[in-house]
Amino acid sequence: MQIEYIMVLIAIVFFGIGIFINNKNKNTNPNKIDLQKIKDLGLSKREYEVLKEVASGLSNQEIADKLFVSESTIKTHVSNLLVKLNAKRRTQAIQISKDLNII
Repeated sequence: MQIEYIMVLIAIVFFGIGIFINNKNKNTNPNKIDLQKIKDLGLSKREYEVLKEVASGLSNQEIADKLFVSESTIKTHVSNLLVKLNAKRRTQAIQISKDLNII
């Protein structure tokens, strides 16, 4: 009989911890996209679309297929993104974009 009370008490404690953690996550403001920073960097709408797809892990060919353009067009956009973000690689561009709150 006493074991059941202990189990109920433990369940209530863990339930309370779960509610606390859930509320804490809700109170944390997700980073909002800084639209002004996108403009300041001079990113076109299409470059920004490509950046979001790069960030989602798509290859140039996959992005080209999704946006109905050629792969060479995507390569040009990615190259422009790297210059505008002062990045050497796609992964670095993604990290910079996250730091700037543009993705």
